[in-house]
Amino acid sequence: MPPCLKPPVIVWFRDDQRLADNPALEYAIATGHPIVCVYIYDSKPQNVRAYGEATRWWLAKSLQALNTELVALGGELTLLCGSESQSIKALAIAIGAIEVCWNRRYLAAQRETDRAIKMALKTRSIEVSTFNGYLLREPWTVATRNGRPFKIFSAYWRAACYEYSPQAPRLKPQQINFFPVPKNIAQVAPLRTLSTITIQCLAPNFSKRSFKIWKCGEQAGWIQLNDFLTNSLSYYASGRDFPAMQVTSQLSPYLRFGNLSVRQVWHALRSIASSVSTASGSIDKFLYELGWREFSYYLLYHYGTLHQVNFKRQFDAMPWRNADTELHAWRCGRTGYPLVDAGMRELYHTGWIHNRVRMVTASFLVKHLLINWREGESWFWDRLVDADEASNPANWQWVAGSGADAAPYFRIFNPILQSEKFDMKATYVRRWVPELSRLPNECIHAPWLAQSGQLASASVKLGQNYPWPIVLHQQARKRALMAIEHIR
Repeated sequence: MPPCLKPPVIVWFRDDQRLADNPALEYAIATGHPIVCVYIYDSKPQNVRAYGEATRWWLAKSLQALNTELVALGGELTLLCGSESQSIKALAIAIGAIEVCWNRRYLAAQRETDRAIKMALKTRSIEVSTFNGYLLREPWTVATRNGRPFKIFSAYWRAACYEYSPQAPRLKPQQINFFPVPKNIAQVAPLRTLSTITIQCLAPNFSKRSFKIWKCGEQAGWIQLNDFLTNSLSYYASGRDFPAMQVTSQLSPYLRFGNLSVRQVWHALRSIASSVSTASGSIDKFLYELGWREFSYYLLYHYGTLHQVNFKRQFDAMPWRNADTELHAWRCGRTGYPLVDAGMRELYHTGWIHNRVRMVTASFLVKHLLINWREGESWFWDRLVDADEASNPANWQWVAGSGADAAPYFRIFNPILQSEKFDMKATYVRRWVPELSRLPNECIHAPWLAQSGQLASASVKLGQNYPWPIVLHQQARKRALMAIEHIR
């Protein structure tokens, strides 16, 4: 360490890849010590799922954006590759750090890792300070009157919101006193000096898909938020279930990686509530959705690995089917049900899928095909840019009926009626299933019921350029209801 410098403070970025409203960064700057900003990428983490293909792509782009922001302030992001425990300790010792700061995580294995790191650093007389930079309310701050965790969302959300308002988000720092990390320290490689090959190892090649619709990072998150507030919010409550309307926020990946904080989103909505009275219903509805995200992390903290274990253990006896051919057809958007296929193709091409269609596609896999929800959750984990350890499995268990406050298993979406109701003019279906685009509205939702002349004039050849249904709705519904009787 150069003799003229104070010992540095390390800010360990995780799922908080932003400069504004970042409590760990704000605290570190306030110490008056020079700052080292670091991210650790572990491609083979222990007891934690590795990033999926799509989240790995977003991560690389997000880190590049974060580094650009730091470079503009005169610093850079230090990227370490390997074990979190070994990497952060080695860096702290090598540069003579006096303290390490981070924003907290909530998966049990991550919490255990953080505890072990804290103990290891303190044995070296290196202080550790941690903060809430990811949730409105951390899981241990909300409980029932007898001190137990909630299991019902509505009750949880009432308690979480009762006489509570999150602190106002903090502004982006205008200057940061950076500590110059020596280039000869083992395992330390600033992001701006990494080769293109290394970046590509983090981010798969999506050149043949439509990931170009996404701009990643903090500035892109603010653009997306402002666009939603300006152009879509007023229509959110009435139009959020209609995929062709495109009025959902698409903020989920920015929240997932912390390009935006949930406090920033909350206060942005609240700040316009009084001036946009026509949007009050939409604001309340959107805040309710933020509440479901909070509840998902609450469940993750209190009840463990949601992607592995049924919240309702009676579902352990569910007679799931092994049907690889049907599973493959579902993944590829070749089920013969246009709305389901449109959703699965949107997922493949963009890394995202409309919320109403997420429910329809998930219900189809679990109930029409009677395939274990874990198969779908795993596929979404790999393909969604917003996949996380809480919301993704919590949503899948909700659809399957095995989760907390879940939809009853006997609630089986009819994919034909869902298509007719929420994509009446088939705008969404025609976009993602173009081989059906010339069919008239009255038969595009169930093309196998169309007359031969209608199919011929639309150049649709069932079983050739578009599949027959892989299962009939009424038969699938009957089979699903028999399965739930098996575990009652």
